[in-house]
Amino acid sequence: MKVTLDTNVLVRLATQDDAAQAAKALQVLQNATLIAVPTPALCELVWVLLRGYRYTAAQVAEAVRTLIQVRNVVCHTPTVLAGLALLEAGGDFADGAIAYEGELLGGPEFVTFDQQAARLLKAQKRKVRWLR
Repeated sequence: MKVTLDTNVLVRLATQDDAAQAAKALQVLQNATLIAVPTPALCELVWVLLRGYRYTAAQVAEAVRTLIQVRNVVCHTPTVLAGLALLEAGGDFADGAIAYEGELLGGPEFVTFDQQAARLLKAQKRKVRWLR
């Protein structure tokens, strides 16, 4: 069985906040031959864990790294790692992922109103334009 996981399934796996749902999610993880985890689902997962569950950035990064190391989980690893790099630098996972995928799509300059994202991405040697 090949599946794509929704964010709510990822949240159950990460938080174990509902024992019955977490068990069902784990069963899918164990029985699937391939588990696709799209970048938008990871962006939502990170946001939910940080804002809703008050996880620290380090806890979120550990949860995401644990997930993407599961043998049958497939994601766009370079994008996820770019998101994690920005998250661990004090920024938003989504901004790191967006900047990375934008480069892949042919847009080498990340344009933003977010001063912190601009500063952190510049520190990572990415081309950034901060709109003031």
